[in-house]
Order: sequence, then C-alpha cells, then structure tokens
Amino acid sequence: MFKRDVKKIQDLVLRNLRAQGLETPLLQRRLIAAWPDVAGPAVARYTQQLYIRNQTLYVHLTIPALRAELSMRRQELVRMLNAHVQSQVIADIRFN
Repeated sequence: MFKRDVKKIQDLVLRNLRAQGLETPLLQRRLIAAWPDVAGPAVARYTQQLYIRNQTLYVHLTIPALRAELSMRRQELVRMLNAHVQSQVIADIRFN
C-alpha cells in the first residue's frame, strides 16, 4: 500500500485564496461583518458606514457621544475584531 498525503479542505481553500490574492479581502469582509457582534447591537444601530483602508477600520457613527466612548476603547475593539477573524487584519480604528 502507498501512503496518502491527506490535507484538510480548509487548508487547501485557504492556500488557493492566498495564491489568487483573495485572502485579505475575505478576511476584511469577515471583520466588517463581525462589527455588530463585537461592538454590540446598540452601537451597530448607530453605525452608518464601515470600510477598511491601509489596515485601519473607518467607522462612521451618527452620535458624537458614542464616538468619544468608543475612541477610548479603540485598542480593545481592534484586539477583539482581529481575534474574531483569527488574523491580524486591522491595526487601528478611526471614528468619524
């Protein structure tokens, strides 16, 4: 008998995505989708726009007081969002 080189499907898919340059956009999309779970439904309700540029997540909030509160929790949110997608996707968050 011969020995088979068995690999997980997840590893093969991730390798294929990485080879095609699609891994980063996929992780960014997952991170943006995780915002309501990580920030909470009350914060998500007042979030109008989310996008990532140069490893910075830009969050447009409609309430200035919420902006100030979340600015103080910036590093905690970065850590939680990156942990949610299990990868270092963002390094900072900017609230506007």
